[in-house]
Amino acid sequence: MDPDPTTDAASLEHAEHAAYAEYAAYVEQSWPTLVRAAIFLGARPHEAEDVAQTTLVRCFTGWAKVSAADDRDAYVYRMLLNCLHDLRRTRWYRDRQHDDPQVLERATRAAGARGTDEAERIAIADAVHRALGSLSKPNRDVVVLRYFVQLSERQTAAVLGVAPGTVKSRLSRALARLAGDDHLLDLSGGTK
Repeated sequence: MDPDPTTDAASLEHAEHAAYAEYAAYVEQSWPTLVRAAIFLGARPHEAEDVAQTTLVRCFTGWAKVSAADDRDAYVYRMLLNCLHDLRRTRWYRDRQHDDPQVLERATRAAGARGTDEAERIAIADAVHRALGSLSKPNRDVVVLRYFVQLSERQTAAVLGVAPGTVKSRLSRALARLAGDDHLLDLSGGTK
């Protein structure tokens, strides 16, 4: 007896609908964290959104692999790093203007018009961004993935393709550097 083609088609349609629903739920849950991670990894906010969107598009096209991965978060953050590396290889990225002081000053003035809490929030975010920018790329990647994204040491090692011991040593060096960073000391009122 031949299998019923209408039953097979309905089962396939149901499975596809379930996969789309699972993907949509994942996008909704992970979008803010992916954008924030890209910003902390050195992208500007609009670039971070582009990188997160590109990552999620790649997730969609390979959703079967992503959803079957042993550690989905590690898999997706590896994709995010790859997308960010792809962006940094473009001529446009290399030729772009770096942080324009006038743009930062306008943002600070606009925040001041809204209130001191907003200005303080922007000052803190700027100090953290500058402090992270002072780290080497491998150390910044480890700090962002471990503390901002909150991946475990094992997950961070999997994302970066290094041993867990390497994650620990990079983290140790990065935290020592951040502890003496002038931008962060200014916020805390500490001294070197």
